[in-house]
Amino acid sequence: MMATVMNSLLLQSTLEKMGIQTRVQTSVSMQEFAEPYNRQRAIRHLEKGRVVIFGGIGFGAGNPLFSTDIAAALRASEVNAQAVIKGTNVDGVYDCNSRETNFTFEHISFRELVSRGVASMDMQALT
Repeated sequence: MMATVMNSLLLQSTLEKMGIQTRVQTSVSMQEFAEPYNRQRAIRHLEKGRVVIFGGIGFGAGNPLFSTDIAAALRASEVNAQAVIKGTNVDGVYDCNSRETNFTFEHISFRELVSRGVASMDMQALT
């Protein structure tokens, strides 16, 4: 979970250098680096046109069986986010697990992902 906070801070730095106002919120107390997660504050940041990055969110899900994907989807749902961006070590959504012989989808719907059995996110979070 700490790695997600570190990545969030790196993403924030990059976006800020591009002139995009951002805020990092985390459910782990580390006020020197990030705000504590607060739904109303996150919504207010979004209303002001800021990007809100949730790091370390798996800590606050309250269930050790929840993945960081599920926690991200939960936070996005709570603030009525327009988008969830997932950083991962793959460069796209593939129609199979092999990167060499398959292509990535430029656009794909939830329904199509489910019908193809794509598992780049856990299904509960994708839902």
